[in-house]
Amino acid sequence: MSKLPHITTSIFSVMSKMASDYNAINLAQGFPNFPVDEKLTNIVARLAKEDVHQYTPMSGYSTLLSKIATLIQKSYNRIVQPENELLVTAGATQGIFATILALVKTNDEVLILDPSYDCYESPVLLCNAKPVRIALNDDYTPNWERIEKAFTSKTKMIIINNPHNPTGKILNKTDFEVLEKLLQKYQDVILLSDEVYEYITFEEQHISTHSRKKLLNRTVMVSSFGKSFHITGWKVGYLVAPEFLMREIKKVHQFMVFSVNSISQIAISEYLDLVLVDELGSFYQQKRDYFRKLLANSRFELMSCEGTYFQVVSYAAISDENDVDFCKRLITEFGVAAIPISTFYADGKDLKLIRFCFAKDNGTLEEAAKRLCGI
Repeated sequence: MSKLPHITTSIFSVMSKMASDYNAINLAQGFPNFPVDEKLTNIVARLAKEDVHQYTPMSGYSTLLSKIATLIQKSYNRIVQPENELLVTAGATQGIFATILALVKTNDEVLILDPSYDCYESPVLLCNAKPVRIALNDDYTPNWERIEKAFTSKTKMIIINNPHNPTGKILNKTDFEVLEKLLQKYQDVILLSDEVYEYITFEEQHISTHSRKKLLNRTVMVSSFGKSFHITGWKVGYLVAPEFLMREIKKVHQFMVFSVNSISQIAISEYLDLVLVDELGSFYQQKRDYFRKLLANSRFELMSCEGTYFQVVSYAAISDENDVDFCKRLITEFGVAAIPISTFYADGKDLKLIRFCFAKDNGTLEEAAKRLCGI
């Protein structure tokens, strides 16, 4: 008997397979197709011949943990203890799974804001806990009144994703002030803050939970080197949490993966001395602006994009089809793959919106836009 009876193949896998089957341009799955920084690949090439191929400590390669602590201090002026408050994970998803499995118990409730990334719900269900899905406003801002009404005596955790996938929205100062007041009322609720796109924001600066002192002692932060350094296939992320929470997370982590692959950890630890993460936003803003310019004369309506490398568009002026069917036809008839936003909602809410990934080389964006403008 299935423990996850309603979970089927991920929409990302479905659309990527269709893109491959129909030789379509894949703007669906969130992975870059341009080269990795040569400085990083040179480090890997050298390390491959060195003695770096055995287990690292369970929490992570010690030098990398120290470099992460330095990165957090430089980025957010927060001091963390590498040995007690950091954990290197096999990608952000594994970090999220380990966190939920460690901290959520049977019959607990976990608040998830829709549209939401599809990895949040499954570990909650595997804990025999209850995911409580709460829709954002149609402009993808939080509806704090609706969120507050969802809190009960059983609420154990609330998950936020900032910058937000799939919509590209970011939380503002007022959002955090309201969240802080809300969590003051519910002292036992843990905040899981998924910030894997933290360095990819544009006109407005990203406000991280790292910078909110009132939240630090109850927050598990999720970050991703895969997203930041466009090395998604490496599957290396990290968690930041107060020691009393991290102690429990590590108990689960050690039996999920024990430790993350060694060569990638050592390579990233060296690379952090050579890269400026605060330049990532301007790099991806150029991509965003170019893609938006290419689509300016299309029939798609471009939604705002404040962060991430995703552009949401409305196709309401083109078709009355539901978004899943429209995305499938977009592949089979026009050769471009996208992700339907309804699949990020518990109730399949369909606003005639789809998501494109613009983390692609300019040639790919140009050919995709040519096809999209022909619709």
